Amino acid sequence: MRAAELDVLARALSAEADLKARLDLVLSVPGIGRRTAPAILIRLPEPGRLSREEAASLAGPAPFDADSGRHRGQRHIAGGRGRPRKALFAAALPAGLRWNPGPVATCKRLTAAGKPHKAAWVARAGKRLVYANTAVARGSPWTEKIPAR
Repeated sequence: MRAAELDVLARALSAEADLKARLDLVLSVPGIGRRTAPAILIRLPEPGRLSREEAASLAGPAPFDADSGRHRGQRHIAGGRGRPRKALFAAALPAGLRWNPGPVATCKRLTAAGKPHKAAWVARAGKRLVYANTAVARGSPWTEKIPAR
């Protein structure tokens, strides 16, 4: 989105007291910025009223299995709403590679355990959504503990 369109969206969301409060809470999550927060609030208006599993499943980065009986199938993500999922993935990539200590630690931990880069990327996207859902449910800004090194 262009900066002018983002400003229009931010002003429209800020016009309503409830939406402004939820926007501020979602923006308090590290890794969610001016482009991702409106996408979450507009395309996924349920944050704060869902469990963490329901929120991840509704947006798409929730893991599903393909098990049947004794057969253990491949784990994958499926379904969900495409636009918020794309916005979360777009925000998760730079957050886990450079500047945010929490997602960087998660990425290093998962790749050290042998997970592919894409699996770590999906995990980071899911965590951003779960954190936003938790912040809205609690009604207080997100505070992240930095993992010990």
